[in-house]
Amino acid sequence: MALNISVETTVDAPIDNVWEAWITPEHINRWNFASEDWQCPKAEIDLTVGGRFKYRMESKDGSMGFDFEGTFTAIEAGRKFQYSLDDDRKVTIGFEESKNGVVVVETFEAEDEHSGEQQRQGWQSILNNFKSYVEASST
Repeated sequence: MALNISVETTVDAPIDNVWEAWITPEHINRWNFASEDWQCPKAEIDLTVGGRFKYRMESKDGSMGFDFEGTFTAIEAGRKFQYSLDDDRKVTIGFEESKNGVVVVETFEAEDEHSGEQQRQGWQSILNNFKSYVEASST
């Protein structure tokens, strides 16, 4: 049984802005990395059930990089989607409006290479970048 890890944040922006920033390649390139020495130079996304996404993640100095990719398995536009990574791990991302903004919750199955805490920190860092990006571009 795979360990599930959840990370979340509340984004102070309209739900339409939050959703659009999550699913549009031009936006994804600007927030989808865990630290300032990494980047996401290429993002492809086909947000349909059975559609695929592929995000190129690499260090800015070019010394490391990998493709993060998978297939969408369920979509509720503006609210939630699920996908299966190419290593068969499942991910669910939900967007729920609250009085303080949009609560974004990512739940993913852990992989075996890194500790659960390392994975949680990495995914949370990317989510924090997302929050900062959307809030800065929504003002």
